[in-house]
Amino acid sequence: MNNKNCIKFFSGRNSRYLAEKMATSFGTTLGKTTVTCFSDGEFQPSFDESVRGSTVFIIQSTFPPTDNIFELLLMIDAAHRASAYKVVAVIPYFGWARQDRKDKPRVSIGAKLVANLLSAAKVDRIMTMDLHADQIQGFFDVPVDHLYASSIFVPYIKSLNLENIAIAAPDMGGAKRANAYARFLDASLIICYKNREKANEVGFIKAIGDIKGKNILILDDMIDTAGTITTAADMMMNDGALSVRAFATHPVLSGPAYDRIANSLITEVVVTDTIPLRTDKDTSKIKVISVADLFADVIHKVYNFESISNKFII
Repeated sequence: MNNKNCIKFFSGRNSRYLAEKMATSFGTTLGKTTVTCFSDGEFQPSFDESVRGSTVFIIQSTFPPTDNIFELLLMIDAAHRASAYKVVAVIPYFGWARQDRKDKPRVSIGAKLVANLLSAAKVDRIMTMDLHADQIQGFFDVPVDHLYASSIFVPYIKSLNLENIAIAAPDMGGAKRANAYARFLDASLIICYKNREKANEVGFIKAIGDIKGKNILILDDMIDTAGTITTAADMMMNDGALSVRAFATHPVLSGPAYDRIANSLITEVVVTDTIPLRTDKDTSKIKVISVADLFADVIHKVYNFESISNKFII
């Protein structure tokens, strides 16, 4: 068994709230870092303790602003230059994942570019959760531990003791995820078809499946402006659903998202803490389930060369 003293946890500034919970769950504390900021906006992170010979886990979600991804890159580089044995980037929310392909001419593949940047910084391993597209794992030439929120969502769903459950995919792209939940929970499946007028703006949405008298659970990897889930929830409630809940791993919640959720007919929105909620908004309908224990357990297993397959219940 490896000595836990050889593991060191560090965090970027905007993921410290989650990193502290991970470290506590693992049985250690966060290492000390300092970020020096210059008047022109440049910044320089540094480790305030030795990492020589240690396996360093750097925890940082890469949600906007771009400072978060660049801070992670600088910390990886600093750890290697300080003679860390291995550097593992723990990225609960992997930003730019929606740019996983060229969906129109003359655009970048942002997810691949971010993967290249992490490789250039010489990261040794990636841990992340619910990538927008599974194939992003193939953008890396280092091991990727891709975790799923199903291991924490399913126990919560069972605790609700709901009858007549139906699982809904918010769009055709989410059909595979929704179908897996539906099979596991022995529930019926609903597929939503939506048409976007432009990015982040839903034109119309229709549902294929039995809605009336059902407690509907909408499954997705993220909620951005909340236009899809709130439009779908209102439509389903008006069509006779008993309740509509949304489950999404990453609460991006940009623009009018908080107001849309608060003013919609949706019963509850269940998310994780891969991205922090805003404290100045109405979050009364939003329930947060922490991923800290899950990541801490996987870190323990990976460090000790143990299988993590039991974490994939769906």
